Amino acid sequence: MIAHDLQRYLQNSRDSVLSSLDGLSEYDARRPLVPSGTNLLGLVKHLVGIEFGYLGDSVGRPAPVTLPWNEDGSVWENGDMWAKPSESREYLVDLYRQAWKHTDESIADLPLDAPGSVAWWPEHKRQTTFGHLLVRVTAETAQHAGH
Repeated sequence: MIAHDLQRYLQNSRDSVLSSLDGLSEYDARRPLVPSGTNLLGLVKHLVGIEFGYLGDSVGRPAPVTLPWNEDGSVWENGDMWAKPSESREYLVDLYRQAWKHTDESIADLPLDAPGSVAWWPEHKRQTTFGHLLVRVTAETAQHAGH
């Protein structure tokens, strides 16, 4: 089953992202490594929103939690790409695991051809499918795991 294969590839990439934090000090997990200020813990934060947004909200399964960076609009200024001092590693990793659970429930419950609509895409491109979004999130997570 294709959905099962995609879920497995997604989980492998999720695990890889989190393993990048293993053994790192708090300083190193938060240290900006590129000019944009992105850091490893920020990638975890970013992927929380990616999973909840694309594989939850966009397919009629709203996230069970409110993400502060979505609520205050800072996501549109890349506020999801670095961890604030008030956002602990444990908090962000826990949110990521909640996103995994929510996504995995979507994979179990929705066919790949289920309709999706991405509110932040241009109107003429918004309509898509769950399968397209699952491939997109799997690829993005794998890309970030390589960072």
